[in-house]
Amino acid sequence: MKRFEKHIFICENKRPDDSPKGSCSVKGSPVILEKFKMRLKELGLNDEIRANSAGCLNACAFGPSIVVYPEQIWYGGVTVDDVEEIIQSHLIGNKPVERLFIKDIRFNKDAS
Repeated sequence: MKRFEKHIFICENKRPDDSPKGSCSVKGSPVILEKFKMRLKELGLNDEIRANSAGCLNACAFGPSIVVYPEQIWYGGVTVDDVEEIIQSHLIGNKPVERLFIKDIRFNKDAS
């Protein structure tokens, strides 16, 4: 089986409604994941690029958050309207969408 060239992980973590950091799921990540899957299939890219649900990416404060590998590009505040731009610019054109970068993420218990 051929490995995927790129892999997109979309956080679908769900925290309690009163969490000060919020959660990616409540901020709309399930719809974002479905849009990625649908568009990649429509474009015939689902054999090369995989969109997956992820548990907590430790970045819910920036959510909805996604990470693209192998580049290790972290995106935050992603909306369903950003999906097409990420696909066309980053996944196809190899030009990451800088306006969506999570610039200052700290991977510790205080960041998630």
